[in-house]
Amino acid sequence: MSFCRSRWRCAKAPRPRRADLRKPASRRYTRPKHPEVPLTRLAPLLACLLAAPAAAADLPLPVTDAAYAEVNQGLVAVGRLLFWDPILSGNRNISCATCHHPRFGTSDGVSLDLGEGATGLGPDRRPDPDNMPEQRIPRNAPGLFNLGATEFTTLFHDGRIQTDPDRPSGLRTPLDQEMVQGFSGVLSAQTMFPVLSQDEMAGHYSENEVSKAVRSGRITGDGGAWDLIAARVRAIPEYQAAFAAALPEVAAGRPIAFTDVSDAIADFVAWEWRSDDSPFDRHLRGEAPLTGEALRGMELFYGDAGCSTCHSGPFQTDHAFHAMGVPQFGPGKAERFERHSRDEGRFRVTGHAEDLYAFRTPSLRNVTLTAPYGHTGSHRDLGGFIAYHLDPATGIAQFDRSQTILQEFDGKPLWAALDDPEEKGRILAALDTTPVNLSEADLAALLAFLESLTGDMGADGRLGIPETVPSGLPVDR
Repeated sequence: MSFCRSRWRCAKAPRPRRADLRKPASRRYTRPKHPEVPLTRLAPLLACLLAAPAAAADLPLPVTDAAYAEVNQGLVAVGRLLFWDPILSGNRNISCATCHHPRFGTSDGVSLDLGEGATGLGPDRRPDPDNMPEQRIPRNAPGLFNLGATEFTTLFHDGRIQTDPDRPSGLRTPLDQEMVQGFSGVLSAQTMFPVLSQDEMAGHYSENEVSKAVRSGRITGDGGAWDLIAARVRAIPEYQAAFAAALPEVAAGRPIAFTDVSDAIADFVAWEWRSDDSPFDRHLRGEAPLTGEALRGMELFYGDAGCSTCHSGPFQTDHAFHAMGVPQFGPGKAERFERHSRDEGRFRVTGHAEDLYAFRTPSLRNVTLTAPYGHTGSHRDLGGFIAYHLDPATGIAQFDRSQTILQEFDGKPLWAALDDPEEKGRILAALDTTPVNLSEADLAALLAFLESLTGDMGADGRLGIPETVPSGLPVDR
């Protein structure tokens, strides 16, 4: 969770940086348009907004069905099974749900998780002594709420997956021009990169056919990592029948492709964790206005606290990148040959100095369910993270390391970046924020408002956890 008052004061979108003005229009951030609201709904909406006159001008319009892409219900059904099936991981031991579990708000409940080479879930996940992880996963696992909304065109903390109509695939990804065509969108593409990570799902370099393909650079094409995983799915009759029922071309004889697998998972995630039934949504629709602390917190959020400068729009995100000074620890995002523990954020994607230590503004929907917070999961307590966020320079100097949630693991040095005065100086030099003074009462009101962003369904989802999956492998519960 990021919570910023940027030096850009416009609440609509960040001011283009000088370097951005030289980029093609397709690479600049454009704030998505709000869906139209029928005139018959304006009267109750206006009545509701009058309950908070100081914030009314900045409040987003209510979320409607028009905000979301349509899904194929047949793919939703098969995607649900694939999301929970470890068959997609190199060693057949990790599913998407292992790190994005409803029990932990569609995240994993820890700061930096242990992926391949560990067993268990969340804070109880432990290294396997017979197959130890090489390192922790470098960044906190983000939640999955509302990713089916069409305004989500950039994913991952550093935005390395983006829509780009100028590319043949329609996507900008780490595979660059080698990116496969056929993914339904950015969410579909995003689902299929964790399977290529040796720390997340692929496995150590030499222990299975998928990890060997990744190591040799064979990702796409026949015999590539994605094709090998698709072949596993094709070999299971239940999946073959489910895809044939969902896709006429598969029913007509086309083999299940890897993009079919990713499209199915994307449609499932979009359907399962749509969340627009919170008290705040009811406030916007004029059904039940917020009152008390939540109302005062909303006025602060969209007013003097400046939160909506970055946390704008119907899902409380501008989809842009900001340097917020979150404490850096863990292995970082260095290449394997680099000997440091830095994570320079968006800079690793663009190479632009103005993007140093900048990370994507996450949505705040169901934020109370997705602890710990920040790209490293630096704070287990939401109130503590907000307080840090208000003055990062002071916060990083006084950072309480017990705020993290980390499993026992004797891997790479954990605190190297945080213990390096020069690295801390570089992080603070990049800050996009100015300190904000809020009282304890103000913080309590903001927390009450953030609680009002929690949907009635929470993280349980519409369909829930399947009893079994077609591979017959264990389902994480």
